[in-house]
Amino acid sequence: MSNISRYDPFSMESVPDLFHGLFRPLRATSSVNGQAASIRIDVTEDEAAFTVKAEMPGVDRKDIDVKIDGNLVSIAAKVERGGELKEGERVVRRERYAGSVSRAFTLAAEIDDEKASAQYKDGVLTLALPKRAASASKRIEIN
Repeated sequence: MSNISRYDPFSMESVPDLFHGLFRPLRATSSVNGQAASIRIDVTEDEAAFTVKAEMPGVDRKDIDVKIDGNLVSIAAKVERGGELKEGERVVRRERYAGSVSRAFTLAAEIDDEKASAQYKDGVLTLALPKRAASASKRIEIN
């Protein structure tokens, strides 16, 4: 037979479980030694375009992949750190991340991917993303 228990609507026992993780910061998808590996971005907008600046220090230009699909922008990169040790050396602590990182975000308007451009200099990827011209509304005749 099952045990019957009395429900107390004013009980505070389950409150910690309810808010578990609510105030904990969001985690990036990859981490090393507790340090989150992520791409930090700044996005600015004017009437004609968005400008995205992404910090990607130590990444080779050929290892960066940028994709645009409507108003979705995806940035991915493979981060490699030189692991060469001189003879007699040993690693005491390694905190620099090596692996892959990615970031995807949506913008308020669709991007004209034909006119979009990218530049990578001094560890900063700069994307110039012109907005797609709004199409004129078309009236449809009802038969």
